[in-house]
Amino acid sequence: MFGALRARIGYLIARRLFHWSGLVKQPQAWRWMEGQFARMAALGDTQAQSFYGHILLFRGQGLGARNEGRRLLSLAAMAGDAKAAYQLGVLSLSGDAQQAADAAKAVEWWTLAAQAGHPAAAYRLAELYRSGAAGVDADAVQAEHFAALSNRLSGL
Repeated sequence: MFGALRARIGYLIARRLFHWSGLVKQPQAWRWMEGQFARMAALGDTQAQSFYGHILLFRGQGLGARNEGRRLLSLAAMAGDAKAAYQLGVLSLSGDAQQAADAAKAVEWWTLAAQAGHPAAAYRLAELYRSGAAGVDADAVQAEHFAALSNRLSGL
């Protein structure tokens, strides 16, 4: 009980300090902040998993950090985090040295993100269905559906 409260307080402080660029550049401060992010993510907090997953994916050192970032994003996306699902769709469509591009998987992630209210995911789905891709046939009806959803989610 006390450990979870301590973890949450540490995480909230670290999130505030994260916006101070001078502090983030200090190795000791960064290690402490990263420890707070990791601890909260390990406790299953969806927001922390998404946040720390993005950090590891874009700022992590080495393949292990990138893979852990992808794993955390996957956990967050499965728990309903739209940003994490959107990012996994981007990763799936672009591919990398470990995984080939997979448009069908991108559709799965972006559909999850669009259902959770992410307008860019709906837009990307509309574009993908308009043009088609390997493993995803062009479908004008789906393209129109997701374009309308994107407009609705964007407030247009």
